[in-house]
Amino acid sequence: MDPPYAPLSESCAKALGDKVYDKRKVASQEIEKMVMEFNNKNNSAQIRKLIEVLTNDYATARDANRRKGALIGLAATGLGLGKDSDKYVNELVMPIINCLSDPDLRVRYFACESLYNVVKVSRAAIIPFFPELFAALSRLVTDSDQSVKDASELIDRLLKDIVTESSQTFNLESFIPLLRERIYVKDEFARQYVISWISILNAVPDLDMVNYLTEILDGLFVMLEDNTNEIQRMCETTISQFLRSIRNDSSSVRMEDTINTLITHAQSPNELIKATAITWIREFVQIFGPNVLPYASGIFTAILPCLEYNVESKRSIKDSAVVVNNSMMQLVSSKELKTQTAAKIDLRSIMDVLSQYLTHNSKDTKIAVLKWIHHLFTNFPNEMSEHATNLNNNLMLTLADNSDEVVLQSLSVLAEIVNSQDTKDLDDFNKSHYRKFLLSLLKLFSEEKLILENRASLIIRKLCVLLNAEYIYRSFAEILSEEVTNLKFASTVVRLLNSILLTSTELFELRNSLRNISNDKSANLFQCLYMSWANCPVSTLSLCLLAQSYQHVSELVILFADVEVTLELLGELDKLVQLIESPIFASLRLTLVSKANNCADAQHLAHALFGILMLLPQTEAFDTLRNRLQCVPNYWNTPIYTINNRDSLEHQSDIDFDALKEHFIKLQKAHREQRIVQRKRSVITPDSN
Repeated sequence: MDPPYAPLSESCAKALGDKVYDKRKVASQEIEKMVMEFNNKNNSAQIRKLIEVLTNDYATARDANRRKGALIGLAATGLGLGKDSDKYVNELVMPIINCLSDPDLRVRYFACESLYNVVKVSRAAIIPFFPELFAALSRLVTDSDQSVKDASELIDRLLKDIVTESSQTFNLESFIPLLRERIYVKDEFARQYVISWISILNAVPDLDMVNYLTEILDGLFVMLEDNTNEIQRMCETTISQFLRSIRNDSSSVRMEDTINTLITHAQSPNELIKATAITWIREFVQIFGPNVLPYASGIFTAILPCLEYNVESKRSIKDSAVVVNNSMMQLVSSKELKTQTAAKIDLRSIMDVLSQYLTHNSKDTKIAVLKWIHHLFTNFPNEMSEHATNLNNNLMLTLADNSDEVVLQSLSVLAEIVNSQDTKDLDDFNKSHYRKFLLSLLKLFSEEKLILENRASLIIRKLCVLLNAEYIYRSFAEILSEEVTNLKFASTVVRLLNSILLTSTELFELRNSLRNISNDKSANLFQCLYMSWANCPVSTLSLCLLAQSYQHVSELVILFADVEVTLELLGELDKLVQLIESPIFASLRLTLVSKANNCADAQHLAHALFGILMLLPQTEAFDTLRNRLQCVPNYWNTPIYTINNRDSLEHQSDIDFDALKEHFIKLQKAHREQRIVQRKRSVITPDSN
């Protein structure tokens, strides 16, 4: 009858479960010799019976010493089999793996030792059991006992060597789910273990880890937030390795899923994660070109906030964001890919993002957003037309921004919108979009006093460059005369428009046009402006002086007797005198000494200027104008009736100056009445201040 633990002898079976390690060691040596003999005789039945005894009677025993004996016996069996252990690898490995989670730390240690020996002789045959081994080792690297950790690291290194040399038989697809499951672990040792395997597998030429990048990339970015420097370093290195692989060959990368992961992490508050993600986005834009355009809204969400970074620690993030922004702009404007781009780009989602960042705190971000909106209107005017209405209100608000650059860029966008909406013949002044836009602008000026005082001049000058200056002034004049009921506000705006008209280099052509009212188009413009300029008496004088309507000026000056002379009006007259001395009115000064038109214009101009002189108190402006008039030849010796008024320049036009004069009187009367009503209100309800 066979011994109860056959083929083990009774003494060997007893020693194998002894608490003394040396006795178990002697028993294992006996087992190794026995297995070698069985193997030499091809007696596989006895070998399997031996392994079954070790597995069933020892490896699962309650006594920890017997479990230790099973482990050393299984290791001895593997060593005895040598290269033939691959035939029994399943029977050898599985009981050892089960012992790796044993509650007794010494059993776990001996399990590691036993597994190492079996793996060492089995080599490539162990590959089919890699998922189980990987899962077990991922637990052991976090073991509370250092000796167990050290032993598991030895197995790990051995496994990496085997996988590297047997990569053609390694099933990467079945391994990825395991990796994905454990990549979100929190323990630092487990994280190092996972990252090390990703790095090793990515370095094996026969294994295409890039194909599975989307499964693990999110977890790698999460690990970058680890407080351990070593883990951060390992993770950065691994992520950089992947990026190098993609640069060399991007054919296997799933760009769509990957870029969404990058966009998510580019919005992380962690600077390292953000910097790494944006670096990847920069590379993806370069590598995949137009294929990234469907994800433009997400990319903008990631990069636009980064443009505000000015501190040195975030400089690299901003630089990468700027490169991405510029590269995306080049992609959108590419003429070769115009049709392809229009099909791929989602303007609605892009505009949602751009509108959101239009109110961002950063000047650089707002400028980038405005440039993008302008760029899109330039390249896709038809497609962008539906977004114009929603944009107008937001763009108007940016005109109150503290930065002149933001204001100017916003005006460029507004002008582009107006231009893109206008398809009518430029020779016909029927610009409904101009009028609608400028009406909104005037509404903003009336509601925001600071914008009117500090920004209105800049805004109007810029618009005159970007749009048609004549249309701008015509539209303003029509709105002020037809739709603005607040005459004081109208007067303020006219004063501003007049100042820009007379002093701005941008309006040189418009000034020249107004000087020739014998031309029907210029005469029409003059009359259009006059209807609203009449809100401000001094501005009306300036306009008429510019148009060389000197006879009308001399008649208007007389009417100032009925105009309330305030400090504000005197200040305007003072400025008018300064303008008369400026290069803009050089022709006016020459008219004073000209005998053209039988001296009619000279005499009417002299009359007008003497009238202005009489309105001025004896200030510096008074002295300046008086000195100028003293240089004028004496035309007063010629009786007025000998001067034919029809010789003057203004009579060479078809303008009805009498009607204009009546309009001036009527409008000034309305101003007086409105001031009286306002004063009564201020008495009844005094200002709380």
